[in-house]
Amino acid sequence: MSGHSKWHNIQAKKGKADAARGKIFTKLGRELLIAVKEGGPDPLGNSKLKNVIAKCKASNMPNDTINNAIKKASSSNENYEEIVYEGYGPNGVAVIVEASTDNKNRTAADVRHVFDKSGGNLGTTGCVSYMFNKKGIIIIEKETASKDEEEIMTLAIENGAEDFEASEEIYEITTDPADFTTVREALENAGLEFLEAEVQMLPTTTVTLDESGAEKMERLIEKLEDLDDVSNIYHNWEE
Repeated sequence: MSGHSKWHNIQAKKGKADAARGKIFTKLGRELLIAVKEGGPDPLGNSKLKNVIAKCKASNMPNDTINNAIKKASSSNENYEEIVYEGYGPNGVAVIVEASTDNKNRTAADVRHVFDKSGGNLGTTGCVSYMFNKKGIIIIEKETASKDEEEIMTLAIENGAEDFEASEEIYEITTDPADFTTVREALENAGLEFLEAEVQMLPTTTVTLDESGAEKMERLIEKLEDLDDVSNIYHNWEE
């Protein structure tokens, strides 16, 4: 198990999400729009939309906001394209940036500018993705879990989860991307709520940085997160 989702990092992410809720919701709204455009507004027949809705709920987006975004997407003329950028941060840290955009040239220029200004450089497709594995990740906070550890583990494994790990404050469930929806729905139907629920890119190896490199890497991540078009950032820096 990679142990990538350290509890303090989740808390930090949660704090940032609380502080910048409007921006987070805007980005999630765009993900809902893309999912609706691809498979329609009914989550029963659109697994991608179901997964985005779960991600929205994990980010504490109200149901009314989710439903309104889906209705708006159904009649919207906006068209966004999902693009993946790969590059290097300080000391050769591998970075993958997922974005959704209605203007590829603008987004590419913005992402390149951030890399250049933060001591990194944007690379070509495939330059770092081989250092990551795509996995479904579900995080459940122990104190809010409605079932005990054994029940959750059994439910996850019986529905196809690859791994289950319990730490002091969370349960972390890993799945193959193809099984993510099945596992997530089984847990959700059992009344469990998620701190995190999405398919992510997990690094196979990690890089450590000195204080100077860590500061540069933090700056790179923060500047990328500030870009409206950027939806997810993955890296192999061991924070």
